[in-house]
Amino acid sequence: MITCSPVRDLGEVAPGDDLAASLRSAADLRDGDILVVTSKVVSKAEGRVAPGDRTDHLDAETHRVVAQRGPTSIVRTPHGLVMAAAGIDASNTAPGTVVLLPLDPDASARSLRRSIGADGPNVGVLVSDTAGRAWRNGQTDIAIGAAGVTVLDDHAGLVDGYGNELSVTAPAVADEVTGLAELATGKLGHSPAAVVRGLEQFVLRRGEHGPGAAALVREEAGDMFGLGSREAVVHALLREDGRGFGGPCGAGEVVATVRRVVPTVEVETQGERVVVRLPAPDDGARWGTRERVETLTFALGWRRVRGASPGPEPDAVLSFVPAGP
Repeated sequence: MITCSPVRDLGEVAPGDDLAASLRSAADLRDGDILVVTSKVVSKAEGRVAPGDRTDHLDAETHRVVAQRGPTSIVRTPHGLVMAAAGIDASNTAPGTVVLLPLDPDASARSLRRSIGADGPNVGVLVSDTAGRAWRNGQTDIAIGAAGVTVLDDHAGLVDGYGNELSVTAPAVADEVTGLAELATGKLGHSPAAVVRGLEQFVLRRGEHGPGAAALVREEAGDMFGLGSREAVVHALLREDGRGFGGPCGAGEVVATVRRVVPTVEVETQGERVVVRLPAPDDGARWGTRERVETLTFALGWRRVRGASPGPEPDAVLSFVPAGP
């Protein structure tokens, strides 16, 4: 049986408070439990409460902007999390202040686990926060910090009941547990933590903290949705910031895509490069074609090598190489 119990009577947490001691006192903890603590109460204990509103701190908490629609900004934080307003929260805090995410949520989780387990039970710790989903309405809690918990249960190589080998199935256990905890605590329940019992198979041995919630963050190079649809167009046209397009695709895909989108050019691979030959000049048409090719290859993760085509018409032949995000 799996049970989830909210932690009551924790009281208001202030900067410098011993959060681990408060949780030990307020929660009934046993070996194999998973303690889920909201990032807000962790941030309060760590002094991550700041005066002002979200806009005052958004730039400092942003690694890069993913998408903007009116007053809503979806950004990638320095942690690698993609969240509205960088996870800055103005609820359940004094008027005129906001709560910023912990600087290192995994380190926060490890500190809590060490303190609780020093003279207490061996528990896993998850630090949770609320996030939206790109393809679905509403929000759910996710794990942004973890210690002593198997955050991903990799099923690759296992076989299902029909004899099919699994290849990419990896339940995000930490996110599933934080979602369960949020159901028990609720948004207005004044309970910043919950104890999940019955999942001891996912709790690591004492002293082992695991990779943390950082293992759940998709790397920039593998992010297929690193920019909003509008932002991707703007970034490709400006060709100033290649982040958000993911890693460079293969040369064959570049050649095929250029041929499909700009059929008037000749394109081929030459070693590790992709070379594009523009058509003869025709009332400025070459300039427009070159711009289309450079914009397209930029979005595919490739960059033009300047000065790579000597001769009387250096702009007639364009050379491209792959580049990281």
